[in-house]
Amino acid sequence: MWTILLFALLAQAPDYVAEGLKALDAGNPDAAVESFTKAVVADPADYSAHFNLGLAYSMSNKDALAIPEYKKTLELHPGLYEAQLNLSMSMLNAHDAAGAIPFLKAAGEQRPKEFRPAYYLGNAFLATNDLSGAATGYARAIELDAASAEAELGLGQTFARQGHRNEAEPHYRKAANLQHSYHSYLLELATLYEEHNELAQALDIYREFPDDPGARERAGVLLLVTGQSAAAIAMLEPVVAKSPTPANQIALAHAYVEEKQLAKAEPLIAKGVAATPDDFELRMFFGRTLRDERKFPLASEQFSAAAKIKPEAAQAWTELAGVLIMAEQPVDGLAALDKVHALGAETAGHFYLRAITLDRLNKTKEALEAYNKFLGVSQNVNPDQEFIARQRVKVLEKELGKR
Repeated sequence: MWTILLFALLAQAPDYVAEGLKALDAGNPDAAVESFTKAVVADPADYSAHFNLGLAYSMSNKDALAIPEYKKTLELHPGLYEAQLNLSMSMLNAHDAAGAIPFLKAAGEQRPKEFRPAYYLGNAFLATNDLSGAATGYARAIELDAASAEAELGLGQTFARQGHRNEAEPHYRKAANLQHSYHSYLLELATLYEEHNELAQALDIYREFPDDPGARERAGVLLLVTGQSAAAIAMLEPVVAKSPTPANQIALAHAYVEEKQLAKAEPLIAKGVAATPDDFELRMFFGRTLRDERKFPLASEQFSAAAKIKPEAAQAWTELAGVLIMAEQPVDGLAALDKVHALGAETAGHFYLRAITLDRLNKTKEALEAYNKFLGVSQNVNPDQEFIARQRVKVLEKELGKR
């Protein structure tokens, strides 16, 4: 709130000042600007005319024009509290917090029991990232006015930026208790909790906003991340029904997959892929979901698309090989395994998959070689498959010996 000074009308330009004050009282700052400008022209040394012109500019949201008028006022009348305070507020609005600080300090020294210099000094320090100064300013403001929601919020935000999130939360909540509209600021604290992996605290706050789709979405995601997939579904389904977005649909799809509800997940992932066809991870997710539904030809399409997006991604070629072989396309599956080999990313599992596929194709020599490579790499890590491989090696060696 701007500080207003009521000055006695000056003899030099009584009509201009009276008209300006009347216009301010009527809430017509543009008309006041016109009158006070005339008063300044009539008497450039009239500090009251400069002050009121600055005030009129301030009330018109023209802080850049108000600032020089307040400065001129202080030049003509040094130490005028009202000019110091209004100048500071205009400078804050004009994003010159550093410039406002000395004027706010001077105003606070003049009137140490006044709330506004302390509060705005807190704002100025916060804007310049002087968090210690901000904390001191807001704490002093709260001492002067314990019912100030904005000062409580400022102190909470300062503590949060200092990394003291748990210490910040009571001040956010006090601000919300004092003024209900400040309750939504808790969401910024929840975001900070989430960014620092303090998921339980973030989740508690998000749950306080059941009618906020964004908060419900984040709550659903955090429930999913923390292994509460059934609760995530309950949180996300109403959000997707009311306000579907690619993000919340995919989050719900992940929750469905965790709960083995693959048929529900599939159409949601399909929408995401249609919207962002070049999303590698989404293609892989879709492919794995289709694979687990045993829709191998459809899964191979997704893994093939993923491999085209990232040809260097061995996992895409690996998944593609697996579903192609399951889809009774062993030759194409072996070609995908060749891609893994070319990338130098073969593991024991790749050798085993190649071996059993070659074995089924009656490629005895190649299968024997692959089984032996598998056994050389596995080294008791996959005992069941190693047992099968040893048995097949014996059989294949006998077959080759007969030829």
